[in-house]
Amino acid sequence: MYLRDDIARAWRGQDPFAAAAALEGEVFRAVADRRTLRFAVAGRRYFAKIHEGAGWREIVKNLVTLRLPVLGARNEFAACRHLAAHGVAAPTVAAFGERGWNPARRFSFVICDALEDRVSLEDLTAAWLEAPPPPVAKRRLIDAVARFARAMHGAGVVHRDFYVCHLLLDRAAWADGEARLAVIDLHRAQIRRRIPQRWLRRDLAALLFSVLDLPLTRRDWLRFLRVYRDAPLRDVLAAETPLWGAVRRRAEALYAKGRRKGLVQGRYRPGVGP
Repeated sequence: MYLRDDIARAWRGQDPFAAAAALEGEVFRAVADRRTLRFAVAGRRYFAKIHEGAGWREIVKNLVTLRLPVLGARNEFAACRHLAAHGVAAPTVAAFGERGWNPARRFSFVICDALEDRVSLEDLTAAWLEAPPPPVAKRRLIDAVARFARAMHGAGVVHRDFYVCHLLLDRAAWADGEARLAVIDLHRAQIRRRIPQRWLRRDLAALLFSVLDLPLTRRDWLRFLRVYRDAPLRDVLAAETPLWGAVRRRAEALYAKGRRKGLVQGRYRPGVGP
């Protein structure tokens, strides 16, 4: 159990688990075992994720498909604090609690400070389809995303849902010519001493998949590789062509799946763009 002073004061005299379960606010997502909401206490805004147990059916389904099930809020709690300790911007944890030994019925919650005056990169870049950005702005953003991904992976964190919708840009900094990012939705994240290449490949492929509909070029993609690896492009391509080829193939497979389900715009054509 962890309660920062502001949450401890707000919940004084209450069972923290009952208080978390009773939270009300603007609901951003609600599924069978988890809900995400924004609420305010004393004029300060927070996001809460409340997990009520995935159930054995969901756990078994994930294991059968070789996916690691999310058993509660601990992943997000640990990832946020780990990233903060390594200087990578993520939500600041205000409270965390976990109760129950049975993984299928375990109740847990994590509360983080709301990241104010931010816009997701998905929302920011949506306008690019009709009005491409100035080249300098596009390059600044590509560099920032590459550096952020390098820092996150360098800290040993693999996101497992690393799409541009989960990267938030500070509006005020952007207006001043700086691309300052933070990452959210870390409930599936893993912390590794050394990230296996297959997990690195999945994170990078998810990121590429999420921008395939945007007006990006091969030069933009190569710029990302150079900045992400912080090395001359010639060296990156000489040493890692198989990795980046696999990243691209996986991203295109995700895109094809998304097209079948009507989840992407269908603008991208294999071999065209990044």
